[in-house]
Amino acid sequence: MTTTVLVTGGAGFIGSNFVHMLAELRPDWRVVNLDALTYAGNLENLKGLDGRKGYAFVHGDITKPEDVERAFTSASGAKNLFVVHFAAESHVDRSILGGLPFVNTNVVGTQVLLDASRRHGVARFVHVSTDEVYGSLGATGLFREDTPLAPNSPYSASKAGSDLLVRAAHHTHGFATLITRCSNNYGPYQFPEKFLPLMIANASEDKPIPVYGDGLYVRDWLYVRDHCEAILAVLEKGKLGEVYNIGGNNEVANIDLVKAVLKALGKPESLITYVKDRPGHDRRYAIDASKIKAEIGWAPRFTFRDALPLTIRWYQEQKDWLARVRSGAYREYYATQYGAR
Repeated sequence: MTTTVLVTGGAGFIGSNFVHMLAELRPDWRVVNLDALTYAGNLENLKGLDGRKGYAFVHGDITKPEDVERAFTSASGAKNLFVVHFAAESHVDRSILGGLPFVNTNVVGTQVLLDASRRHGVARFVHVSTDEVYGSLGATGLFREDTPLAPNSPYSASKAGSDLLVRAAHHTHGFATLITRCSNNYGPYQFPEKFLPLMIANASEDKPIPVYGDGLYVRDWLYVRDHCEAILAVLEKGKLGEVYNIGGNNEVANIDLVKAVLKALGKPESLITYVKDRPGHDRRYAIDASKIKAEIGWAPRFTFRDALPLTIRWYQEQKDWLARVRSGAYREYYATQYGAR
């Protein structure tokens, strides 16, 4: 095959959606999926690809050079070799409980991957990052690609560190890198400790819905399919060395999102339970995505009004998947993190 894409973290939420999208939109591409299968990596997310020609899964950790080499061996022989790097520890609350795993995976792992990618002649390396590296906004304004980095959690600090390593690889070595920074994603296969699937699952079961602080924290919500299409556009058309913000143009306060989910499910607002705010909680994120539209021609296709019902329906139809994910250690973590005030 002429083009091979090594996807790291392809069994996670956004990564698995990206792999499915490639199978649909670029069926002639070979895809090698490297994933450590930690708590949020779930091979069930990729069931439909089992045995598919042109798809290979490699169980490995990006912090281990030998695992990364095995993935590149599986990807060898391509005329064009791309890397799309999703693999990361990504949950803010977990980073507050302990930051070291985030530094190890997000910073050290990214450098291991960059070193291997350079050795193997990767043609394009897309590093998938987050708008959280910019810090917090007030009531007005938008994050631009030239907004100074000011991360406020161990998670976002580790992602900012990985962004800077990717930038350095381009400027020091001339390596063909691109960085994307997205707003909050939602859609199928998201691990149920994250905000929206947690709300949907709890409301469906008439369980209390935990809301941090006053619930007025604002996020820009991006449907995962839109995000994946944007990453593909950056991979194919982006200018090397550049950063591209990806946003959904859907600013919504957390409490308004909860109420929208309750209304869609026909559940009472009495399920809302305000819990102690988390430390360093950023008040507002909002993305200026004008650069990617102007340079590459991408804009989100899904409105929040259209995609939220699609997301709710998916979780309602995937009760077995949800039950298997929400077990064991996850239940223990839930009790620790969302205990009442």
